[in-house]
Amino acid sequence: MPDGLPSMLNYNTFAGKNSMYNTPPCFAVYTLQLVMKWLEETIGGLEKMEAINRKKAGLLYDLLDSSDFYRGTADKDSRSLMNVTFRLPGEELEQAFIKKALSQGFGGLKGHRSVGGCRASIYNATTLEGIESLVDYMKTFERDNG
Repeated sequence: MPDGLPSMLNYNTFAGKNSMYNTPPCFAVYTLQLVMKWLEETIGGLEKMEAINRKKAGLLYDLLDSSDFYRGTADKDSRSLMNVTFRLPGEELEQAFIKKALSQGFGGLKGHRSVGGCRASIYNATTLEGIESLVDYMKTFERDNG
């Protein structure tokens, strides 16, 4: 048995107590089951989810790469599929972008408080259609403010 193995992973502990040594994280396990079922039955599996996530991120990165208005903050070889970070030409424009985005139904675009800017979190539950709408909003904002 490896040194430092947590008791919750040590089956000898369970067998020696003839019971569960500790309570497993039941709600987390149940939630994971629901997510896995959704991924399999609705999406079609992990490979399809990855393809969808790559397409969503690609739409945003393509816009950032082709724009003189928006500027991506992550190096191309370090880009995230889940959080797309970017800046606008100035903080006033970023604030206006975030405020108008919220009025259009796009929440949570404000970047992390320690670095500022904008961040589109495009986790698994975010639809491709939602990202297409965000890209359309971004193009309109650039046209009107660029």
